[in-house]
Amino acid sequence: MNVEEFRDYCLSKKGVTEGLPFDEHTLVFKVMGKMFALTGLERLPAQVNLKCDPDYAIELREEHDGAIIPGYHMSKVHWNTVMLDNVPPKLVMKLIDHSYNLVVSKFTKKLKAEFDGLS
Repeated sequence: MNVEEFRDYCLSKKGVTEGLPFDEHTLVFKVMGKMFALTGLERLPAQVNLKCDPDYAIELREEHDGAIIPGYHMSKVHWNTVMLDNVPPKLVMKLIDHSYNLVVSKFTKKLKAEFDGLS
């Protein structure tokens, strides 16, 4: 999976927006204003940061040594950095879904109602 495919998949999800809130090189994806994924546009090899359940994060790091590592410049407990060239695209999509669903599951009642009202 390349960065453009990563971007397209993130944007295909309900309520997702993209932006460059930190600098012109860091693309951030948010669902209802809450960050669930980001990537450095100029980082080579291509890598992305995704939110992850802490126990699952450890499991992934052990199974994919060097391809999935603690989140670069993020909370090492709740974020993983995924090397796109070294992880199968289906797993990357699964990890995007996991990150997205973690964020959605933490919505307040008000935000959840707003989210549910989106088409």
